[in-house]
Amino acid sequence: PKLRSTRVDQGLSVTFVAEQAGVTKGFISLAERGKTRVSVPVLLRICEVLGITIGSLFTYPDEPIVHGGIPLYMGGVDLQEYLLTPHDEKWVQVMRTTMQPGGGSDGAYTLEAESIFVVVLQGQLSLDVGGEVRILDTGDSTTFSARTPHNWFNPLTTESQVMWVIS
Repeated sequence: PKLRSTRVDQGLSVTFVAEQAGVTKGFISLAERGKTRVSVPVLLRICEVLGITIGSLFTYPDEPIVHGGIPLYMGGVDLQEYLLTPHDEKWVQVMRTTMQPGGGSDGAYTLEAESIFVVVLQGQLSLDVGGEVRILDTGDSTTFSARTPHNWFNPLTTESQVMWVIS
């Protein structure tokens, strides 16, 4: 819904946004209504066309203690994500992602941030950072530049859970 309200507030047509983002009008319509899965790279392209950051789509917790996280949608497939960072935090963004088997980012992307730290809380994560594949098991962690193209997914037949820290 925030995609739609932003597009309408800017006076942009579905056709214009779709053409600029390299997707169909129907896809934009479905995405604005939450009726289709959107890969992270495509969501980032749509945000770029609208001149917004992906973070502007989030509803941030107002309280200093975050109980379980606020559901968010950054794109990807077969996953649930939760924002764990309160509204007044300016230096880091922390998210917890639960991925079903095969679930993940559905494509490589970069972020306008400095670093990403990820730790596997449960299961396994296959992470491709600039062409280097890193397999992380429960308890494993890694750090990489947010500006390096990265792609990730759960290679297991069971659920996996990771925590991301973006600075």
